[in-house]
Amino acid sequence: MTTGTAAPRIALDPFVTDLDAESAALRAAGPLAAVELPGGVPVWAVTHHAEAKALLTDPRLVKDINVWGAWRRGEIPADWPLIGLANPGRSMLTVDGADHRRLRTLVAQALTPRRVERMRERIGKLTQDLLDALPADGGTVDLKSAFAYPLPMYVIADLMGIEEARLPRLKVLFEKFFSTQTPPQEVVATLTELARIMGETVAAKRAAPGDDLTSALILAAEDGDRLTDEEIVSTLQLMVAAGHETTISLIVNAVVNLSTHPEQRALVLSGQADWSAVIEETLRYSTPTSHVLIRFATEDVPVGDKVIPAGDALIVSYGAIGRDEHAHGPTAGRFDITRETRNRHISFGHGPHVCPGAALSRLEAGVALPALYARFPGLDLAVPASELRNKPVVTQNDLFELPVRLTP
Repeated sequence: MTTGTAAPRIALDPFVTDLDAESAALRAAGPLAAVELPGGVPVWAVTHHAEAKALLTDPRLVKDINVWGAWRRGEIPADWPLIGLANPGRSMLTVDGADHRRLRTLVAQALTPRRVERMRERIGKLTQDLLDALPADGGTVDLKSAFAYPLPMYVIADLMGIEEARLPRLKVLFEKFFSTQTPPQEVVATLTELARIMGETVAAKRAAPGDDLTSALILAAEDGDRLTDEEIVSTLQLMVAAGHETTISLIVNAVVNLSTHPEQRALVLSGQADWSAVIEETLRYSTPTSHVLIRFATEDVPVGDKVIPAGDALIVSYGAIGRDEHAHGPTAGRFDITRETRNRHISFGHGPHVCPGAALSRLEAGVALPALYARFPGLDLAVPASELRNKPVVTQNDLFELPVRLTP
């Protein structure tokens, strides 16, 4: 496969065995690093804060996969494990300009701040139910499977109007969707089944609308324009995928950070710092999204002393960007909830494609974390932090499990 550059490429580890070290290597390579995605796919990665903000608003970088030279040349196979992230169908994630503004406007009509705020009571009830199911007298549990996973999944299912009975199957499908280790013969089948489930949900809501976001997307209109079924299905899949994965990792990473930084945990538990500070510093320091795929250069785009050639692909390496010393000073590699620049991160994106679900993710974490520590203020890791293992997902900072000791 043609790389388009003679510079050595940093091959992203498909098993994500040491994300911190990999992110540090990307930062050290400069604001634009030559990278190889799992499967031998060459791309560029922006790794510094200022350059990322500039590129995320640069109209020369677009979401249209047909601009990608490697795609046009047939070098990206249909069963590439990450194809669902690079070419996920027509939604606001994959279009630009007027098309993007149209889709985003229609989604914004459905995902209003009032609708998000109305979820607060439901999030609180789900949180208390999950906490009640944990052993009240202490013990060791996998907090991810018992708390951090089900909460966002139930919330996004409620919001989108997805039947609860579908959630176990969706869990399996989304694990395959994000994983670098999904066998090639299962990639297309996974994408097909996800589209079928989302399509059936849309059809059911057309027949019997409810008080949910899918029904609102069906009804949303701008100057008489409505979303097509393809756009609703792709948007629904996008919202479910991003809406649960990001919040799972945010909750998990916050618990890990507080457990490995007891002095920071003491600050928030004593009321000397707010939970919002924990959330924002976690988003910066251990961002839930490691890399976002993909943008494509319509012409040569200079970045520092390098150039993204026309037709090449760019990923945004948020894991590296969050600890950029140019943005956060020499202590960027330290978790500090009193940091003045903790809100300066761009972990939910920047520019036209900024994540529309950021407020919901912050709301969920803002309800879940205080309730968790109010119930178990002595909560701590049950294994050394060095034994925590990332899943083979290059786009998400996602652990297999989070063993903790619950101390009432």
